[in-house]
Amino acid sequence: MAIIGIDLGTTNSLACVWRNNKAELIPNALGEYITPSVVSVKDDEILVGRLAKERLITHPQDSVAAFKRDMGTAKQYTLGNKTFKPEELSSFILRQLIEDAKMYLQEDIEEVIISVPAYFNDDQRWATKTAGALAQVKVERIINEPSAAALAQHIHDDGEDKTFLIIDFGGGTLDISVVDAFDNVIEIAAVAGDNHLGGEDFNTVITEAFLREYGLNATDISVQEKAMLMKQAEICKRKLSEQDEVNMKVRIHDTLLSMKLTNQQLILLGNSILTRMEGPLKQALKDAGDDIGDIDDIILVGGSCKMPVVQHYIEYLTKHTVTMHLDPDKAIAYGCGTAAGIKERNQEIKDMLLSDICPFTLGTAIYPDGLKDAIMSPLIERNSVLPCSRESLYTTIHDQQEVIDFEIYQGEHYHAEDNLLLGNLEVKVPPNKKGKEIVKVRLTYDINGILEVDAFVISTRQSFHKMILSKNNRMSEAEIKQKLQELKELKIHPRDKERNRLLLARGERMFLELVKEERQMVADLMRYFEQVLESQNERAIDHAYHEVSRRLDSIEGDGDTTTIPRYFQA
Repeated sequence: MAIIGIDLGTTNSLACVWRNNKAELIPNALGEYITPSVVSVKDDEILVGRLAKERLITHPQDSVAAFKRDMGTAKQYTLGNKTFKPEELSSFILRQLIEDAKMYLQEDIEEVIISVPAYFNDDQRWATKTAGALAQVKVERIINEPSAAALAQHIHDDGEDKTFLIIDFGGGTLDISVVDAFDNVIEIAAVAGDNHLGGEDFNTVITEAFLREYGLNATDISVQEKAMLMKQAEICKRKLSEQDEVNMKVRIHDTLLSMKLTNQQLILLGNSILTRMEGPLKQALKDAGDDIGDIDDIILVGGSCKMPVVQHYIEYLTKHTVTMHLDPDKAIAYGCGTAAGIKERNQEIKDMLLSDICPFTLGTAIYPDGLKDAIMSPLIERNSVLPCSRESLYTTIHDQQEVIDFEIYQGEHYHAEDNLLLGNLEVKVPPNKKGKEIVKVRLTYDINGILEVDAFVISTRQSFHKMILSKNNRMSEAEIKQKLQELKELKIHPRDKERNRLLLARGERMFLELVKEERQMVADLMRYFEQVLESQNERAIDHAYHEVSRRLDSIEGDGDTTTIPRYFQA
């Protein structure tokens, strides 16, 4: 029984295990380490990864990506005639990664450690654990993505003492952390971030610029054309990481349209995205009590950090050279695998200590004299090292008051209602004049995200206790069991035939995107491959697979933005 780490990303996901004295990435059924975080439904079958990603264009109503941004919310996605919550979609990704791990390791998976953005709130973290429950695997530990990256970096540096700034800029989120690494200790000093800022936003601004170029609105194009446009925007963005100019081509209304784009133009298009990075950067340094001169190294992780415009902007902000010692796409996964090894008490790393912090302030609502609206009374301040326990004294605010309802909030806002309500604890007190009854309230928050509230009434010496589990958009155990029964009716696509199905899906997508002679060439290749598949001759199928793949590569390579550069392929 193994414990594995999983980087459950907005754009891509990876699995990793600690064995043979190192963190080892786990390949999927296609022999690739990176699995796109995309889900598609075909009849009663769930498609995950690259196969699902191809269907984003050919079957956009049945496919979805970037749902991680809605974890912990009430949003639902309709794929075909089925409706799913974000945590259900995430569970399909987890199930696929776990199945791949079982096949690769040749043993069952006992537990997974999942990374989340440091700035995920309590609802988002709980939704991630729910995804694990729906994938029928134990998820006791949630690790912050920058913490995982710091762990991987410290291993890479052979335990060298350093203070470094980790900038994790992924597909959908930004996390910035100040980290102190010394001996066998990784200590997170401060985190700040933005849960709705990432590489997907660059795709959006490129798409909008393309539409403006031709005087079009999003309502002027079909769902499939929009999907094609978004895909080409992503490829265009990635190619700009290798060259300074690209020619983006998309077929809209049966006409092939094109737009030249340079990195300089991308800076102007993405100016609002880049400037939003400055606030979290300054906040993290301020909370850590550091300035940029105290930083030994700046580490970039997350696929969006490969973009030159992002790197140059970070260097402009920090006046510091940035480094990518580890592959930004894989650094967090390596850290998750290392954390799994620590959890297993693996001999080589069992003495390593990874401290984590509370990313948001935790407190209760109070009503000072003269104020009608409740304000936030912080108990555990943001960036407190976990586990953490803090207490404060509170009094009654009305004469003859018999109950104090302590509402527990998470967030940084002055007005309590602007923060995230996690739960409440009702405390009985004897009737008395206002301000005479005093209650000592203690909040305790552990490294696994469990929050407990204790209250002690001074006059009666009576104690009250409650584990705070917010019911905001959360599934109960009964609902999870019911959902598991429903999900049994859905099949995860078989691994053994995925390669061939992926090739057919790719051909279908290319047929939709191309025109004239190239479209006919794709149609001929697909007919040929389907005929070979019907023969059930494995040797002939293998030969045809490689030949058709080569021909499709050649066709896609003729355009400026139709082939993903090798640098970005798994």
